Amino acid sequence: MTPEILSQAFNLVFDPYVLWVVAGSALFGLFVGAIPGLTATMATALLVPATFFMPPIPAIASMVTATAMAIFAGDIPSCLLRMPGTPASAAYTDEAYALTKKGQGELALGAGLVFSVIGGLFGTFILILCAPVLAEFALRFSSFEYFWLTLLGLSCAVFIASGDKLKGVISLLIGLLVATVGLDNPAGHPRFTFGLPELMGGAELIPIMVGMFAVSEVMRSSISVAAPLETAQKAIGNVFSGMWGLLKKYPLQTLRGSVLGTLVGALPGAGADIAAWMSYAMSKKLSKEPEKFGTGHIEGIVESGAANNSALAGAWIPAMVFGIPGDSITAIVIGVLYMKNLNPGPTLFVNNAASVYAVFLLFIVANLLMLPFGWAAIKSFKQVLRLPRKALLPCILVFCILGAFAINNSVVGIAMMLGFGILAWLMEENGIPVAPAILGMVLGTLLEEHFITSMIKSDGNPLAFFDRPISGTLAATMILLIVIPTLARLLRKRPA
Repeated sequence: MTPEILSQAFNLVFDPYVLWVVAGSALFGLFVGAIPGLTATMATALLVPATFFMPPIPAIASMVTATAMAIFAGDIPSCLLRMPGTPASAAYTDEAYALTKKGQGELALGAGLVFSVIGGLFGTFILILCAPVLAEFALRFSSFEYFWLTLLGLSCAVFIASGDKLKGVISLLIGLLVATVGLDNPAGHPRFTFGLPELMGGAELIPIMVGMFAVSEVMRSSISVAAPLETAQKAIGNVFSGMWGLLKKYPLQTLRGSVLGTLVGALPGAGADIAAWMSYAMSKKLSKEPEKFGTGHIEGIVESGAANNSALAGAWIPAMVFGIPGDSITAIVIGVLYMKNLNPGPTLFVNNAASVYAVFLLFIVANLLMLPFGWAAIKSFKQVLRLPRKALLPCILVFCILGAFAINNSVVGIAMMLGFGILAWLMEENGIPVAPAILGMVLGTLLEEHFITSMIKSDGNPLAFFDRPISGTLAATMILLIVIPTLARLLRKRPA
């Protein structure tokens, strides 16, 4: 990088038109992310028509800013209403809401905001320094490695389940069962579709997630005398208070979440959702106070909050260097890059170096802008809680219905949302956690896909899962993860 290229990049980013686009995209991303059912991917997709009329840098600026803001904004309804705005926020929704019920909503929201910024800046720093190296490492992953990585992700369900581990496994199995809906792999035979064409592509995660978190909460608030929404109406104070203390108390967790998020984001097809789940599970597994998780403990929010935004920058590593999308957002972005003649690949760094470094600068600007814009969004959204409960609950339900319908413009999404809302309410009434079921739905399809692909490639030889160096290492890690806790439990039960 020469000073001339850096100067060109600064001129491209700090053009008044680009800054106006960044500000407008930030507001749009915050709005979309804060509405349950609307995702960061949807925010990106909705921006594509607008990018037709923009030069390359403003077009990319709109997407970078909107997605970063949307991922954070999902934490706001997650914390205040137990309704995750985006799938990445679902991993620590219960934790954040428990803090709000304890009167510490500003702590949860502040941690989500500040550590999202820290994670985003860390991911950007790695993107700038190590993009080619990390992208080359990600390309070594085949279906065998992805199978073990997905299985490791599923094992997180046991760690994120508070209390009875058996109930956590039951919840995971419910999620895996839902993941089997759709066309059989590889035969293409319909499974559990009940003759509905809308289910041929599988059960949509967004209506299910909205139902299991939001509708179940509306039901609980309507039925319970001590409604959770009333306890969540306490005033939100200074969200930045105590953040320096958290950073000094949890520096390792912040670094660990940022590193894991960047690495998971750099793996094609993973993204912020899986990064947040894995980071939260790791935080609980390695914590000195694992018993506090699920009761309103800030440690998990610090680590997974850093992970979900660092994964955004990480996903751009394979996208820019090799044209391989790291997640669904970068899959859309790659199409825009081609449309703007910024073809992804190694030559992009040679032929359009100024544009590449302009993208890096845009990530830094978007994450720094998240602090004032995020603060304003929190202060604005908390006014919703001042509405009477009789008015607030129907409004929440209307937004849930709109979000579920908007996915495919089908009433099937609404039916799924309501059905899974009732299921989640019954599960929680019987002490079965919801989070492992969501994880099973997210990873179940990937597990089946990578297993079938691997078996076809190896001609049915199961030893092929252990042959490759990376897959063998992941397999050994998975086995140790099962064996060590089991041995430790048996040793504790042995008589002295």
